[in-house]
Amino acid sequence: MEIQNGYQLTYCTNIHPGETWAAVFESLQMYALPVKARVSPNKPFAIGLRLSDVASKELEQGEQLTEFKLWLAEHDLYVPIINGFPFGSFHGEAVKDDVHRPDWTTRERLEYTKRLARLLAFLLPEGIVGGISTSPLSYKPWLAGNAQQTQTVLQSSTQHLAELVEELVRIRAQSGRHIHLDIEPEPDGLLETSAEFIDYYETYLLPQVSGHLEAQLGISQQRAVQAVYDSVQLCYDVCHFALAYEDPAAVLEQLAAKRIKVGRVQISAALKADLPPNSEERHALAQQFSAFSESTYLHQVLVRNYDNSITQYPDLPAALPHIMDAQATEWRSHFHVPVFLERYNLLQSTQPEIQKILRLLAAQHFTTYLEVETYTWEVLPPEIKQDLVSSIERELNWVKQNVELSELQLNESDITYKMGVSA
Repeated sequence: MEIQNGYQLTYCTNIHPGETWAAVFESLQMYALPVKARVSPNKPFAIGLRLSDVASKELEQGEQLTEFKLWLAEHDLYVPIINGFPFGSFHGEAVKDDVHRPDWTTRERLEYTKRLARLLAFLLPEGIVGGISTSPLSYKPWLAGNAQQTQTVLQSSTQHLAELVEELVRIRAQSGRHIHLDIEPEPDGLLETSAEFIDYYETYLLPQVSGHLEAQLGISQQRAVQAVYDSVQLCYDVCHFALAYEDPAAVLEQLAAKRIKVGRVQISAALKADLPPNSEERHALAQQFSAFSESTYLHQVLVRNYDNSITQYPDLPAALPHIMDAQATEWRSHFHVPVFLERYNLLQSTQPEIQKILRLLAAQHFTTYLEVETYTWEVLPPEIKQDLVSSIERELNWVKQNVELSELQLNESDITYKMGVSA
């Protein structure tokens, strides 16, 4: 839905189980319709659609896609963005590092993403730019620090991305629909920090993809380079960048200096705790974190130490024995918790990082899409779980209110500054 300053606010449907198109459509009827009725009853409501490989193939068959577009129009819904990160099953079984399979070295990942682009081009309302989020190329621990293998993976992935960008350029020329790919860095992804993303963009993506476009499309170097900037952007997942202890303002400044765009902001929060020196208090925190240790998803832990160095663990079970480490001052864990949740008993969330991003958005319109992405409702501790429709409504309203508050604070500070200058 459109909110303050033309931002498009939605939630990602990866929170709903469903690997087939029938299951996805059923979840939209069960959840998206009542959510719209509550938060956007009189205005169009955007859906951040998640489609598995299987569901995307099924949606292309027969009249399914046309029927879906008619259903969207009938209910005043539209699809501007798609989540193309999880290729396969994402609920009800162990996902862990399989969320990265197949990675961008494979034709399967390329063909899946090209299919999502075709589907989105058909569904995308006229005059709206669309986006598809995707994985950070591969999973870093698979490469075990092997520099030569890492270089091979980066080059192979970039060749497949070149073919995808070629497809996106052709779609734009033929249909007028502009669609960008949004790469999503995350802990233990091959690209997990802003520095890694920017370095990859400049070292591999920009030269290799622009060269491919020049050769295949017969366009100038200038047009080819611009096509890369237009077609490959960053998915800024607030939880993921908070886990890396990155300052949002600094990240956005670096991206702008390199002309790299932000395709969407995924509004999400991680678990965190400031570690006291007292071992008894740390033991209590360990018990609290243990409630979030579950078998479906990876919940990496990034620890800030006294010397500001970072210690990283691949999952909560691997980290918990180290919570007594005297050098550790803060824990952050990759567990998406409701964005309206400031704290949970002794634990906190990284909600303040979301508020920082929203204040930056009030000052500079650096993206259009705000997508709430709390996909862990099924595996949250029972006392946090609520009715899902009410929870989604509460998250969307929290974001909307904080966007409005950030805009108000910006206007008030601007007025105060002008009054001080005039005085």
